Amino acid sequence: MPKILITNKSSHPQPFEIHGWNNNANLTVPAHHTSTLSAPDHSSGAIIALHDNHEGEQAEITFNGFGGNDFIDISNIVGAGGNLTIQQEGDPSTRKGDPKFMQNLRRAWEKAPQHVKDDLRGSIFTDKQGQVERMGPIKDHPKLESFVRGFADGKTYIGVGSWGGSPGNPNDNNQSSAAHGTKNAVITYSDEVATPDSHPPELTHRGPFHQIKMVEHLSATVPHNPEAHSGEVGIDLENKSPAPCTYFFYDNYWNGNGTAGANFDHPLKSVHLAPRASHFVPLPASFKGRVQKGTLIPATWAEFQLDASNDHAAHGDISLEQGCDGGATIASTDPGSSSHGGFEKDIVSHAPEKAVVKRKDGVRVLASTVGNWMAGPNEAAAEWEEREVGQRKAYIRGGTGTDDVMSRNRRLAVTFF
Repeated sequence: MPKILITNKSSHPQPFEIHGWNNNANLTVPAHHTSTLSAPDHSSGAIIALHDNHEGEQAEITFNGFGGNDFIDISNIVGAGGNLTIQQEGDPSTRKGDPKFMQNLRRAWEKAPQHVKDDLRGSIFTDKQGQVERMGPIKDHPKLESFVRGFADGKTYIGVGSWGGSPGNPNDNNQSSAAHGTKNAVITYSDEVATPDSHPPELTHRGPFHQIKMVEHLSATVPHNPEAHSGEVGIDLENKSPAPCTYFFYDNYWNGNGTAGANFDHPLKSVHLAPRASHFVPLPASFKGRVQKGTLIPATWAEFQLDASNDHAAHGDISLEQGCDGGATIASTDPGSSSHGGFEKDIVSHAPEKAVVKRKDGVRVLASTVGNWMAGPNEAAAEWEEREVGQRKAYIRGGTGTDDVMSRNRRLAVTFF
């Protein structure tokens, strides 16, 4: 019989409305405490956070549903007043929900023009200082749905989804993707960041596929001179492919002690490179994130930080956990250093069909090895990459054993093939 583990990371008791378990009786989880509910196989229900007796964010669960898989999601259709995530125990790739929903809501509200705030009157509730305390039901306020999609689309249920003959919003429908078999469900509530302490939050932020507004765009058509930027912090980026390509830099949404919230929908900047061209990309020393071709996944990621807290050096690696659309390498630029990682060979063209998916842009790529909001882990892709590349050169399933590339001058060289 699976269990539901509800952790309250906030400093106050948090009440929940329970439907489907606990004899449908409400449950209050003490501050910094985990409460456990038993859940029979094939059971379904919802766990809804209450805020001053108003329903807010909710976790929806079906255990051992179609195909023997659990179906889990987070919904904000009836409101919000805190942050909530859900995942299968021990499997962060199944995580759903926005761990900083309320912070993102408050930021969006602060930036909203007055006419938008007027339109949302009666659906956004603030304290005496004007800070958002909670949000009313989206289902009762059509204009609230478009407002929330501006910062949470693809991370949580916002509309009603595919229901009653309506096709629903595809980014809502994606929230209903199956998990991996049936396991305990881990629900985490927080006023700060709602990610489980015992699991790495690498898939915390799941972004939708939509046109992205670029903060900064650079273009380079000729090779650059690395010496011209000596001493600057950033990335020496090179396109060794025969086609022009635009590369996008994603700064993590947040960073903790060995943890991070991946950013899927708001790149910091983009750089267009002609074939065989290179360019130095200056970045803030605080940058911790990745660069990839385009904005879609599956894709090869070059992950890096430029000023680690322990040694103030740059560190990086190549990751295939969210797919592979070609080879990539990362190397130190310290004089005399041979520290490098990644691979150059084409491992996509001759990959087994079970390891391959067609991306939204029609490009044939290797699937994610850990899963995401679109699908679960692809075992064939993982096995192929372990054979052709190996864990030492690139992260394939997470874990350890991948070389850390370090550059004391806070500058790394990244090449895509």
